[in-house]
Amino acid sequence: MIPLVVILGRPNVGKSTLFNRLLKKKKSLTHNLPGVTRDNIYGEVIHEKVKFALVDTGGLVLEGEDEFEKEILVQAEEALSDADLVLFVVDGKDGLTPQDKEVARLLRQANKNTLLVVNKVDGFEQEDLLISDFYGLGFPMVAVSAAHGYNVRFLLDQVVENLPFVQSKDNIQMEEQGLKLCVLGRPNVGKSSLVNELFGRKKQIVSSVPGTTRDCVDLVIEKNGRHYILIDTPGVRRKSNIEGSLERFSVLRALKTSKRSDIVFLMVDALEGICHQDKKLISFLQREHIPFIVLVNKIDLLKENELKRIKEEIAYELRFCSYVPVVFTSTVTRAGMGSLVPLAEKVWEKSGIRISTSELNRLLREVQHKHQPPIVRGKRLKFYYVTQTDVYPPEFVFFVNNPSLIKASYKRFLENKIRNLFNLEMVPLKIYFRGRS
Repeated sequence: MIPLVVILGRPNVGKSTLFNRLLKKKKSLTHNLPGVTRDNIYGEVIHEKVKFALVDTGGLVLEGEDEFEKEILVQAEEALSDADLVLFVVDGKDGLTPQDKEVARLLRQANKNTLLVVNKVDGFEQEDLLISDFYGLGFPMVAVSAAHGYNVRFLLDQVVENLPFVQSKDNIQMEEQGLKLCVLGRPNVGKSSLVNELFGRKKQIVSSVPGTTRDCVDLVIEKNGRHYILIDTPGVRRKSNIEGSLERFSVLRALKTSKRSDIVFLMVDALEGICHQDKKLISFLQREHIPFIVLVNKIDLLKENELKRIKEEIAYELRFCSYVPVVFTSTVTRAGMGSLVPLAEKVWEKSGIRISTSELNRLLREVQHKHQPPIVRGKRLKFYYVTQTDVYPPEFVFFVNNPSLIKASYKRFLENKIRNLFNLEMVPLKIYFRGRS
């Protein structure tokens, strides 16, 4: 069952405007339909791949005497009893009213997880002035303008952060269908042997279904009671007499298959090291932020001093994506084979890590205190706040005074800080900078 988020508040504070704004904010809205009563309206929202039900209730008048107001209260209390999170909406321009205090008392008695949403705050400059009245209510607070969209995305982030554990679309897909693995590499690096060693012979294949591209096949494989989807890439294995044609064709296959994969195994020939074609595939995977693991195969054919040399060479070639796991393997001796599937699952798990906004901003304050950003063109970069906006892979947005002041070196510095502090090694990170407006 998906979690339920209920919007509550006295009349005319903008609850319905907020409801419509939250539903229309993301194109991932699944449906919006009237509830079983005339007063409660239901919809479903998917934000950051987390789905939740949203309920808009009528304006609460706790001491109401007419039947209409009593019916609204009954329906609101029924919704409240099932709520996993309550959005308590107040009017920032009206300030705190006695009716707001009564609604707050009701919520405290219900002992529900609550976010106080101060509506009709039209910008950052108004926040301090309009929200000060509401601190005494004791609820975590977010200032928004439902009519103009100010801070609504941040509110959605806070909703997701305050929900009980829910499964993302990706996790549900993984459990129901299987983790999608793709093996890429040049001809004759041992891809077919790898598949057989990892998952056994054809007797282990429980089904075969057509892939989304004309010449790719998805193999649904069972191993240790779990299912995995192996995205086969016959195109990468084709030989060609023209190196340029092979290169273009292989990269095209990588583009089509890797984007459907959860984790990519990129196989490299230990005898040849990382060649030009491998670099193109690495560049593509890095640019697309696709989690991948480099497998350096055929180490059984290397002498000890040659293995040391190839390890140094691989480390040098991957210096700009040093977070990528590297495993040295042999499909002949099975060296490294046993660690690959557990490693893929670990990388996938880390890709879904979500970090609270408060933790991120604590890091931001520490970074600004110890490592001020460099002055660019006589101007210094100023950070306002940072928030995580997506998972699979993790995505972070820094709100700053001027994004053009960001240097690539400082971006890498921030990425490394996030990666090291929050245990995000092995996965790509998306980092963006936006002006506050």
